[in-house]
Amino acid sequence: MRVEIVRRFKNPQWSVIMHRKVIFSLFVIFLFAACTQSPRPIPTATIVPTPYPDTLFVDPNISLGEISPLIYGSNYGPWIALSLDGLQPAYDSGVSILRFPAGSWGDHNNVTTIQIDQFMTLIQKMGATAMINVRLLGGTPEQAAEMVRYVNKEMKYGVVYWGIGNEPTLYDGELKNLGESYDSKRFNEEWRAFAKAMKKVDSSIKLIGPESHQLSYDYSGASTNFTKENALWMEDFLKANGDLVDVVSFHRYPFPRSRVSGPASIEDLRINAQEWDKIIIYLRAMIHKETGRDLPIAITEFNSDYSKSVGGESTPDSHYNAIWLGDVLGRMVKNGVFMANHWMLTSKGGYGGWGLVGRSDVYPSYYTYQLYKKFGSELVYSSSDSPDLSIYAARSEDGTLTIMVVNLSLEEQIKALRIDGQTSVKGEAWLFDPTHQAENMGIVDLSKAPAFPAQSITLFIMK
Repeated sequence: MRVEIVRRFKNPQWSVIMHRKVIFSLFVIFLFAACTQSPRPIPTATIVPTPYPDTLFVDPNISLGEISPLIYGSNYGPWIALSLDGLQPAYDSGVSILRFPAGSWGDHNNVTTIQIDQFMTLIQKMGATAMINVRLLGGTPEQAAEMVRYVNKEMKYGVVYWGIGNEPTLYDGELKNLGESYDSKRFNEEWRAFAKAMKKVDSSIKLIGPESHQLSYDYSGASTNFTKENALWMEDFLKANGDLVDVVSFHRYPFPRSRVSGPASIEDLRINAQEWDKIIIYLRAMIHKETGRDLPIAITEFNSDYSKSVGGESTPDSHYNAIWLGDVLGRMVKNGVFMANHWMLTSKGGYGGWGLVGRSDVYPSYYTYQLYKKFGSELVYSSSDSPDLSIYAARSEDGTLTIMVVNLSLEEQIKALRIDGQTSVKGEAWLFDPTHQAENMGIVDLSKAPAFPAQSITLFIMK
């Protein structure tokens, strides 16, 4: 059962009491569940944070649990190698986990040991965590087991996170040309055989699946580009392999809505940001229903657009896409997502504008990750009553309070910022907008209503 509590308190004292007694006790239970791999009681309520009237509100005394460090991930493979000029920006990107070999390439090619070694060298230089997907389409359980053996037993790389295949929901279309068919029953049987073979080699690995494409909470067809079949695949997978999978995964690209609709507009992205809350809530409810327990959620491929569109006002290489990304990452954090892998680390030539790092420069989305590098590790309560102004707050290990404000609108927003228990606050401001690339703007007085530029992400750091 889903219960939403949405209320605007007129009495500030009553608001603070309710923040601490209701939201703390219920909202934390819901969010924290996603960051554990152990069975937990099924939450009976979903609490929507209560907006403080006409104010951006933060209560640093209400902890909402640790933020998974794997939320800031990306994708990388031997088919789209970094250029020499792109190496240092990649090392400094703040990307915390890389999924390899990324996309459908791994289901059409056998990864070599040399490619694995090169990937692990990059991982070590970036200070990141590795996720490896074994080949399912055209592969065998024995080949998958051998890859685990080489990586973790022979080379002792200690790779914990493993996927099996990539978007099996699309295999049927590929195999029809060969006179074969592919459905969820076949996938679930094959996935289980692969999983058991891999676990036999190394029982400590964590399996991620089903790696399906385009999961959503809405199948009305009015504003989506997928069908109910995607949800049925996920349900079937959880029923068949919910006992073996450690992290439940899917991919999501909301645009284009169809093969002829073209890239999204700025307005499309502005509205879309809110859908990510609903998708995560939807999947978590499905996991509870089919397995009777909580499992961490991973979005191992995501961006705003799956096409190779470039040069538009809101295509993946645009500034506005980077602002959209900042809000989506914040929503994933608030909803307790365990892992998220942006598509992709580098992009150049004919590979569209999805990347963070180009051939000799960086894309706007790179600066979104630069700000999140400075974001805290423990989520604390925050709220906004403006649909275009999102706020996310966290505390670092040393007690520093960090506040991220995303302005999705095309106009400057001026809004009071209230931090509970503090009347006079100053903080270091970092700004990413059309003219500032995640730049330090110096110390600002937050007791006065700050101005948030159009299409911007502002990070405040308070020691």
